Amino acid sequence: MYYKFSGFTQRLTGSLPSSAHNPQGLRPGVPSEAPTMIFATPTKLVSESGPSLEYMSANKVPDLQRIFQSSDGIPVHLKRGVPDRLLYRTTMALTIGGALYCLVALYIASQPKNK
Repeated sequence: MYYKFSGFTQRLTGSLPSSAHNPQGLRPGVPSEAPTMIFATPTKLVSESGPSLEYMSANKVPDLQRIFQSSDGIPVHLKRGVPDRLLYRTTMALTIGGALYCLVALYIASQPKNK
């Protein structure tokens, strides 16, 4: 026996196989037409920009690949020199400072209150 949910009684009721496989509000099959796209038309045609695409700046990937793939014994996170060292040391200082702050806060929280 097949069952379906009755919207009137709010219970399961017996039904035919065709209505049990197509419950309330659902229609079988694929929609007859595709939904319209919101951004269907481009704002600028490809032919307007010319044969090549213009980017905001030059491609730096080959230069960065050459820098990062060189085997000079320097870790990857320090390969670009002073800015990388500055970021690394700042991160380490903030990490150590945060750990010390957590330990001090834990020590203060573990002390009983004086009345």
